[in-house]
Amino acid sequence: MSEVPQFETVQLVRKGRRLDIVLNRPDAMNAVNLQLHDELAEALHFARIDAASDVIVLTGAGRAFSAGGDLDHILKNATTPALFDHEAEVAKRIVYTLLDIDKPVVCRLNGHAVGLGATLALFADVIFASEKAKIGDPHVHLGLVAGDGGAVIWAARIGLGRAKEYLLSGDLLTAQKAAEIGLVNHCLPAEELDGAVDAFCDKLLTGAQYAIRATKVLANMELKRVAHSLMEAGIAMESVSVRSADHMEGVMALREKRAPKFGG
Repeated sequence: MSEVPQFETVQLVRKGRRLDIVLNRPDAMNAVNLQLHDELAEALHFARIDAASDVIVLTGAGRAFSAGGDLDHILKNATTPALFDHEAEVAKRIVYTLLDIDKPVVCRLNGHAVGLGATLALFADVIFASEKAKIGDPHVHLGLVAGDGGAVIWAARIGLGRAKEYLLSGDLLTAQKAAEIGLVNHCLPAEELDGAVDAFCDKLLTGAQYAIRATKVLANMELKRVAHSLMEAGIAMESVSVRSADHMEGVMALREKRAPKFGG
């Protein structure tokens, strides 16, 4: 059995033939900075090729799954937008790798999943959410285009009409509401979350592995086609919005804890 790589902001944990990927900045509610962004791409690549695992669990350390982009990191991108170009390439790699993993990816949504955090969760195959969690993609609240995968996966999960409602408003949903509309699979009391995830993973691990993996690959074919057709345009549009006055206003308003005044 191969050793798992070591990272500072992502933890990989083996549990038999299950591999847990844990976003590991609990003091920052697992907000995504440059290091976490880069290390997550590497961790997912390892999970994809890891011969010692048959099921992947994606979760967060502490009380959140991921609070989205780290504010200091977002501000750095806003003031030096050329830095976003590297991040854009990594964002595509993260989404494409999640779609290329042929093993089942189960999301243990232990807490809030916002922005990129929501995108990561939603690209999992099956999502078990704590009833304490909220999920949403508020890119527009920061004057940004939801170009890093949200426009792909929200529509795939809940249909175009509902996806537009939540992506254009940036509103957060409770886990209960998300389960009601099919955005996540299950909403559970926090104390029942681990048991439900463990039981589902155990069921998959005792199943016919080729049949399970090939079925996932087949189900993902159309989603991969859509992702590859939209991601380039989405990243390009988000790159333009990173350089906008509205984005800077959104970031400063968040830092100053006030409502933004966008200029259009």
